Amino acid sequence: MTATTPAASPHVMNTYGRVPIALARGQGCRVWDVNGKEYLDGLGGIAVNTLGHNHAKLVPALQDQITKLIHTSNYYHVPLQEQLAAKLVELSGMQNVFFCNSGLEANEAALKIARKFGVDKGIAKPEIVVYEKAFHGRSIATMSATGNPKIHSGFGPLVEGFIRVPMNDIEAIKKATEGNPNVVAVFFETIQGEGGINSMRVEYLQQLRKLCDERGWLMMIDEVQCGVGRTGKWFAHQWAGIVPDVMPLAKGLGSGVPIGAVVAGPKAANVLQPGNHGTTFGGNPLAMRAGVETIRIMEEEGLLQNAATVGDHLRAALQRELGSLPGVKEIRGQGLMLGIELNKPCGTLIGRAAEAGLLLSVTADSVIRLVPPLILTTTEADEIVAKLTPLVKAILAE
Repeated sequence: MTATTPAASPHVMNTYGRVPIALARGQGCRVWDVNGKEYLDGLGGIAVNTLGHNHAKLVPALQDQITKLIHTSNYYHVPLQEQLAAKLVELSGMQNVFFCNSGLEANEAALKIARKFGVDKGIAKPEIVVYEKAFHGRSIATMSATGNPKIHSGFGPLVEGFIRVPMNDIEAIKKATEGNPNVVAVFFETIQGEGGINSMRVEYLQQLRKLCDERGWLMMIDEVQCGVGRTGKWFAHQWAGIVPDVMPLAKGLGSGVPIGAVVAGPKAANVLQPGNHGTTFGGNPLAMRAGVETIRIMEEEGLLQNAATVGDHLRAALQRELGSLPGVKEIRGQGLMLGIELNKPCGTLIGRAAEAGLLLSVTADSVIRLVPPLILTTTEADEIVAKLTPLVKAILAE
């Protein structure tokens, strides 16, 4: 593309409302488009680019792996799978891992585990508790588990077997499942991403763990967006001191290389047997190397602490500059997963922010979402606030 060529993709299926820019390269928390314009990346590829762009330790490791093996298939053992699985087991306190390619696939696998867990117990039609405003993917099954009518529209009939409840209300889930012998699992995000950065309360998570234990249900926690260090712990549920039975991961685990994982505890670790589930690309050597190196670099560079410290700084700065404005309902989230809820739809902010040199997103129509790379500095956090503040003021004044 020349410097004057507009961003366009006429031969690509029109499934995204794209911002009219095309990115060409990145360094750290910054990216540049094909015309040379610079942007501060407050979106991190939607919580994917954990280590930012062109990381000095990650890139050589991936280059090294490409010269060895990219793909082999799961007919054979993949040593890097065992290496990454062992590390995830260590960090989570769980038992084993299934590898796939994305968060959607990880969530699909979790739903299959729950169903087979129930069938193995003699339940002919297993049911799974899910949540209002949840987002678990866009396949038919994960879409059915998702709590957003807009995503359901046009794709009926939905998959049956889901019971939907509100967040943070233990009595609501007890009432919704009372006398129902078919319930096998509870499936939720610790912090809802697409739903608007809505957090499960610590006390509720603890109550839910107790309820699952009492009822013999699987506790399945979708950590696809809020996991892998984003909140300042490896997994967001760890702030509540609990351990799930099933935990889908993806996004930040490969720092941009497509990857998905389902981590299982003792109750779920042996539900799937040969022939029950599989994947062609999942667990390939390149993706596994990306996961191994991402975690290694995060540990070496103290990125959990950085996510917590810089996240607190960013949230405080947003609160200081925007929190008292009429029209700002709440600033919420944890670590480097933050949402600013306005009292009006603000989807146009995505394009306006890009014009101002800042990448971000808007979820649930009125929540500005910030999920930057975990290498973000306090100086860059201040720059995000400086760029964002006048844009929010302008849209509230309209």
